[in-house]
Amino acid sequence: MVSDINLKELLLWLLGKRKRFRITGNSMLPLLKPGEEVLIDPNIYQKQLPEVGDIVVTQHPTQKDLQLIKRVASIRDNGSCLLLGDNPTASTDSRQFGEVPLCLIQGQVTCRFG
Repeated sequence: MVSDINLKELLLWLLGKRKRFRITGNSMLPLLKPGEEVLIDPNIYQKQLPEVGDIVVTQHPTQKDLQLIKRVASIRDNGSCLLLGDNPTASTDSRQFGEVPLCLIQGQVTCRFG
């Protein structure tokens, strides 16, 4: 579940510890809608591995200029994750392009912004 922004997250964003990300697609419906913004923690996975259920922003593995927001479905021993959207009718997720290396994951969603 993604909560609305709180004072702690707002302060972390103001201090440069969080980044804003705008949702552009419908792959995370109904949880996250196009046009909404979230904050991500870009440093969390330097200290720990993702967990199943985390919502993350990742670079697309073959389209380097495309960022995606997905949920971690599984974590492999080889250092990659299967990422899926919540909306089964959306067109872009790991079932189309394969597992995503951990090095492409840019951060974990911490809250909605705005």
